[in-house]
Amino acid sequence: MGSILELTDVKNKLEDLSGVVLKPGENPYNALIEACHDDPAEIQALYAAHRIRRNAQQKDKFLDTNFKELIIDPYLLRLENPHIEPGFKDTRYCMTFWGRPPIHILELAGAIQEKLKQVAPDIWLMPQHRMHITTLELAFCRTAEEIEELKETLKPAIPTIASYSYLHRARLVKPMISYDLSAFAVSFLPAAGEPVVSPAPVAPDNAAVLKQGDSYSYHHLRKDIWDQAKGAGITVDSRYIVPSAHITLGRYLTHNDHATPEQRKKWVDTIDEINEWLETEVWGDPSSELIGEWIVGQERGFDVRVGNLWYGGGRTVLLGEGF
Repeated sequence: MGSILELTDVKNKLEDLSGVVLKPGENPYNALIEACHDDPAEIQALYAAHRIRRNAQQKDKFLDTNFKELIIDPYLLRLENPHIEPGFKDTRYCMTFWGRPPIHILELAGAIQEKLKQVAPDIWLMPQHRMHITTLELAFCRTAEEIEELKETLKPAIPTIASYSYLHRARLVKPMISYDLSAFAVSFLPAAGEPVVSPAPVAPDNAAVLKQGDSYSYHHLRKDIWDQAKGAGITVDSRYIVPSAHITLGRYLTHNDHATPEQRKKWVDTIDEINEWLETEVWGDPSSELIGEWIVGQERGFDVRVGNLWYGGGRTVLLGEGF
């Protein structure tokens, strides 16, 4: 029998720090939109408040004189180091709708990874071909049979959901590193009137796009996808509902890079420096070599995904049309 392992979520709960209170029984994405009076600037401000507060909270943990240890993912540790438990299998099956980053966002993520690797050479980095943003998690830690049943229930709605972003285009802007004791990511904010800097859609792009500028935000997109899933007859079972739009960049698999107070301070200082660089040299700068804006669905639609999805694994049921 294999080891009984604990999820990192147990030790590292992702709390909603925006201050929005969800209403039982309704689409959980409605609450934030209503709290923000359906205003793009207010929605962006709440997403920003969440990530700023969380980063401050996590920075305090890294610099705490009573710091004990990082939260190392025992599943990934065994997958990356087979000698720890020969024959180990990850049996956590999931189903999600992923957004896949376009090339210019992959380039940005890669540049950030390189900067982090310089100060912490032993971190585990997410391969770029596995990078994704989880627009909606439908189920997690199920059996393969349970996920198959869920997929079959959802099957008639999958083509519409997979290509939903083709007509409903939401922008993400202002990338910044978000981090905690178990992982680090590049997070984005829903756009609110910033100049468009993304590459133009690939011609021909003759779709009658159903959007109203940034008034149709990424949070609206998530709300709509939740409604689509529920309308297909399933109960959405997500681990958390927080105002976050992020791509995981990597995780910690050893304490080597963060063993001393000096190393941990260097880590958080480097993250602060990278975030300052992103804000001053990448955000909305059309002359920047790196582009910090992502219109979800560019190049590829939603990746309807099942299987062992942690760390970017699993298989595609259907990949929607991109633009």
